[in-house]
Amino acid sequence: MTRPIAIVTGASSGIGAVYADRLAARGYDLIVVARDHERLRNAANRLTGKYAVATTPLPLDLGKRGDLDLLIKRIREDRDIELIVNSAGIGPSGSVLSSNDDDLDRMVYLNVNVLHALTTAAAKSFAQKGSGAIVNIASVVALMPERFNGSYAAGKAFVLSLTQALDVELKSKGVRIQAVLPGFTRTEIFERAGFDEAAIPAGMMMDAGHMVDAALAGFDAGEVVTIPSLGNEDLWKALDSARHELGPHLSLDRPAARYLSSSTH
Repeated sequence: MTRPIAIVTGASSGIGAVYADRLAARGYDLIVVARDHERLRNAANRLTGKYAVATTPLPLDLGKRGDLDLLIKRIREDRDIELIVNSAGIGPSGSVLSSNDDDLDRMVYLNVNVLHALTTAAAKSFAQKGSGAIVNIASVVALMPERFNGSYAAGKAFVLSLTQALDVELKSKGVRIQAVLPGFTRTEIFERAGFDEAAIPAGMMMDAGHMVDAALAGFDAGEVVTIPSLGNEDLWKALDSARHELGPHLSLDRPAARYLSSSTH
């Protein structure tokens, strides 16, 4: 029998590399995507040797429209693809005000536009055949934007919102979608951003392997949103419940009384 295929972007290092390893262990054939051709080829060879799965390295720079289109075409045409993990992304090197405009634009394009294009392409392809799953790597900063670079936090909030909205459309089509919200995770992203990892308290930094294992446990449990470090699930349920309770009050035919001056009553 043909094994299902999983696409993992950002697969040459960090979270993406761990996902590729764990999915290969689960019996998926892989299409691994990253910019670094040599690292990607070495990773593919290691996974094939370790797990006896077919691993196809696809060296692409998803920040380039032509390369992105090649991956979208693959998603649309290969019906054996059953899972995509959108792990490719970059972080900020400082606050918005201290960042270079080109760097901010590049970060938002990769973290938002590219993920959106891959997610919607996969969603449509999977819905058409009635099976498949999408995993989007967001971040806990989506829930606390005041604590981090605003452009990065807003991008991750987009990922969370997109995932929650698409779940409503996809669940009746036999397609799963999950947003994973890691906190600080030990990867190369800090070195690339020129950030001293030692400045982060050890108790706030999770190993990438532990993070991905928790995320996959959440996926197996059917979670739409997984926060790997959150021990008290009721906190998330309370937040989500409060958000839904706001619904009936968000769009009415007149302003709330507290916004009306005494002369307009």
